Amino acid sequence: MSLCHEATPSALSLYQGLREGRLQARDALEATLARIDRLEPQVHAWLHRDAQAARARADAVDALRAQGAPLGLLAGIPLAVKDLFDTADFPTAYGSPIYQGHRPAVDAVPVAQARQAGALVLGKTVTTEFAYFTPGPTANPWNLAHTPGGSSSGSAAAVASGMVPLALGSQTAGSLIRPASYCGVFALKPTYGRFSVEGAKAFSHSLDTLGWLARSADDLELLRCALAGEPFQPLHIPAPADITLLACQTHEWPACDAGGAQAWARACAKAVAQGMAVREVSVPAALAGLVDAQKTIMAYEAARSLDWEFTQHRAQLSSHIQALVTTGQATTEAAYQAAQALAQAGREQIAALMQGADALLVPAAPGEAPAGLAATGDPVFSRVWNLLGLPCVNVPGLRGPSGLPIGMQLVGPPGGERRLLAVAQAVHRALDEGGAALSLA
Repeated sequence: MSLCHEATPSALSLYQGLREGRLQARDALEATLARIDRLEPQVHAWLHRDAQAARARADAVDALRAQGAPLGLLAGIPLAVKDLFDTADFPTAYGSPIYQGHRPAVDAVPVAQARQAGALVLGKTVTTEFAYFTPGPTANPWNLAHTPGGSSSGSAAAVASGMVPLALGSQTAGSLIRPASYCGVFALKPTYGRFSVEGAKAFSHSLDTLGWLARSADDLELLRCALAGEPFQPLHIPAPADITLLACQTHEWPACDAGGAQAWARACAKAVAQGMAVREVSVPAALAGLVDAQKTIMAYEAARSLDWEFTQHRAQLSSHIQALVTTGQATTEAAYQAAQALAQAGREQIAALMQGADALLVPAAPGEAPAGLAATGDPVFSRVWNLLGLPCVNVPGLRGPSGLPIGMQLVGPPGGERRLLAVAQAVHRALDEGGAALSLA
């Protein structure tokens, strides 16, 4: 059973409709709330919601528009927030029983920025424990018996099922790109450090990165502009002939299953058929250890970020977190610095490899979302790019052997998010193999 369908307006259509007087924020919100009420009992994407507060904010947006007052970029647009980010008006537990009932005093910086731009923050979505591997109850809207991925599980499922047009998430290893691939939505993991994660539960300070999910590249760009404080212009989609992609299987290719490998080959062929320049390249052999470097850095830093929880509440931590912290405690400073040095070498060599190209075209996940809700899948195809701090976009459109989504990942140069999103929209048009029929109207 698939619950995926664009039944609610996109962020861009809301942005345009409110300004043109064709839409009322309150009316659009009521449709959104009705959809959430209908689908949430099956998807389990949400932890906390406040419909009344959202209604009051929507009414305020409509009043401002009626007065001719300027509207923020996100005015009247529903937004979901991963429960890794502090919110003053919702509990924030970071996916852990240790923090059940925790009420932060202030919003995390990206939440505050979204509110300032007029977003209707509807509530908090499910995250895995401290954004690592232990999942919550969220199901994949394409097939409720399959994982949505993690750690931005609830955010990906809420967007994929059409409950909201936009959702905040985060990535330390593969927490945005993987669930976006599994759930068939777009996701942007920006350049490391470009957007603040202050007010998110720290896990690995060298790797933690804000990101967001949507059902179109233009919607991702709208939220990017709001958070960056930039004016918004719809993306200028380049002609296929003006796009150069570097198709790269990466050193992690053996992790691909048959469906994932076939999808990647189809993606390359479809891009070529549309007139894009696609050139196969290989990651230098000297960088084969980047996945292990990412794991080393993450464990070392997580052991320090979670020292209090490990020392004071070890029994309330999952075996996944306990094992990671133990590994990080045993990691030497020399090993950590060697991993950081390899990461820096990787940044330099990948920058040289990408000269003259728009993006690397690499797998986003090993294949379709695995069956079951007890695990969230393998982040192996995102670890390297997150370590290098490069902007990444999941491009949906392809289907696997079971009809579930398989995304492709575009990796761009530092700071090149807008061009990368425009290329992603063009690539999506080339790859799209059709959506799923809505089972519940």
